[in-house]
Amino acid sequence: MTIQTRSILYTHEGHTFEGVLAWDDAQSGARPAVAVAHAWAGRTDFELGKARALAELGYVGFAMDVYGQGKRGHSKEENAALMTPLVQNRPLLQARLGAALQALQAQPEVDAARTAAIGFCFGGLSVLDMARCGLPVRGVVSFHGLFTPPGNTAGRRISAKVLALHGWDDPMAPPDAVLAFAREMSEAGADWQLHAYGGTLHAFTNPEANDPDFGTVYSARADARSWAAMRAFLAEVLA
Repeated sequence: MTIQTRSILYTHEGHTFEGVLAWDDAQSGARPAVAVAHAWAGRTDFELGKARALAELGYVGFAMDVYGQGKRGHSKEENAALMTPLVQNRPLLQARLGAALQALQAQPEVDAARTAAIGFCFGGLSVLDMARCGLPVRGVVSFHGLFTPPGNTAGRRISAKVLALHGWDDPMAPPDAVLAFAREMSEAGADWQLHAYGGTLHAFTNPEANDPDFGTVYSARADARSWAAMRAFLAEVLA
């Protein structure tokens, strides 16, 4: 097994974005693919590591980019400045996610009919929006994602399967938001699941998260449990 990577450039409304594809070159032919939506800092080594890990599982991994080529945040303030305009303009976010998915599905290693998406924090919100707006994915997995509905998909049916992996003590998505998300998914007719991890805060999959006052703390236990849940989910939806 040798995991290969290459950059994929794609455009939307005159802006250039750069994702990174990861695949196992020991395999041949088209195979299922999983897009990885980034957290609020932009596409970093964290998301690339997840794309590579997915390639090790036999998928094509794709670390997406919705900020623009080379755009990264290096502080809470910079991250918020990059994320907030897209959280406030969900149709634009959804369109950029659609452009990334289209770029992924066009790659020769990819079975375009068998794609899914996973995302972390802001990326969790992003993949939930992929399901909400009907992008052609079989399933989405949100890791400690934000549940705020987009406002432009009310009344729409959700055909993609949905898995939300959530820290119950996450201050950025408190229990009221979780219950509202459950109602939204049910009203949309989604095949949805929610795994809530007790005693767990936001960003529980990120080993560098260690800011209790901000509500972001790594949990090795929740990290392992959520990855195992994702693996089972992907095996089901991409079979």
